[in-house]
Amino acid sequence: MSIRQRMPHALLLQGRAGTGKVQFASTLAQSLLCDTPTANGIACGACPSCGWFLQGNHPDFRLLEPEDAADSDAEDGGEQEGAKETKSRKKHRIAVHQVRALGDFFNLSTHRQGLRIVLLHPAESLNPASANALLKMLEEPPPATLFILVTHQPQLLLPTIRSRCNKVTMPPPSRQMAEQWLAAQGIQDCSQRLAYVGGSPLAAVSSDEETEARRQTLFGLLGQGGKLDPFAASALCSKDGMAEVIASLQKWGYDLLAAKLSRQVRYHVRLAASMQALAKSVDLAKLLGFQRALGEARGYAQHPLNAELQLESLLIQYIRMFPSQSRA
Repeated sequence: MSIRQRMPHALLLQGRAGTGKVQFASTLAQSLLCDTPTANGIACGACPSCGWFLQGNHPDFRLLEPEDAADSDAEDGGEQEGAKETKSRKKHRIAVHQVRALGDFFNLSTHRQGLRIVLLHPAESLNPASANALLKMLEEPPPATLFILVTHQPQLLLPTIRSRCNKVTMPPPSRQMAEQWLAAQGIQDCSQRLAYVGGSPLAAVSSDEETEARRQTLFGLLGQGGKLDPFAASALCSKDGMAEVIASLQKWGYDLLAAKLSRQVRYHVRLAASMQALAKSVDLAKLLGFQRALGEARGYAQHPLNAELQLESLLIQYIRMFPSQSRA
């Protein structure tokens, strides 16, 4: 029995973001659709099927990703359960009409009587209506069809969807392997970049040099502790958006706490010595309060409030963590 015949009807690839799950899923799909795969099952890259796949027009492959808000607003209205979502959230959702459109795909005969594949990512971007539409398909899957769902937040999927998939946990690469790969991409200071994104190599190459420069400037400002100018820092931070800045502040606060309690840091390895020195003057209770405030702020990071005012408030709270230095 060939590997194509042994494949389940649905795979759920889950694991840390930025570790290549989507690339793996795409390679798997191409290999399963290939007319002349190699002895180890990898796509040949030269047959007509591989050519169609690489050009994005294989007749037996469909890719489902979140669509633009303007399109989903018109097509998906009335199908949402509960409160209506904002446009900013809909930009990151797979709409119900996208899933239902698979019905026409399934009604067609497969090319050369082969396998039909649907790749869906990120799976957690399914809204309630589209998730239920997909669930019906997983409960009664079409013949010769493989669903590949990719997620780094499986807990956000319907339990019934997870239960109908063969789950595969994708491990991150070793640190040495990831750093070697980053170096080959021309990334400087690979160890620090990899540590900052939690060991996910693709995340380490996702930000541009301008963003990296602003991030390093922010670290320098935060390193001033109570002497930080919150108004100048908030003006700098607002360029990257609230969600990104809050994530950066949470990582900084985590490492301050770690340096205070164990003298170890996780995200800012190159700044370990300076963070340990800074941690000596931090008020532990206020640091814990700052972390709680950041957690709350992350919940409304997409809210259309004045981001700069929110950041100013958080950074004022930050400098008050250093009572012997604070000027606010």
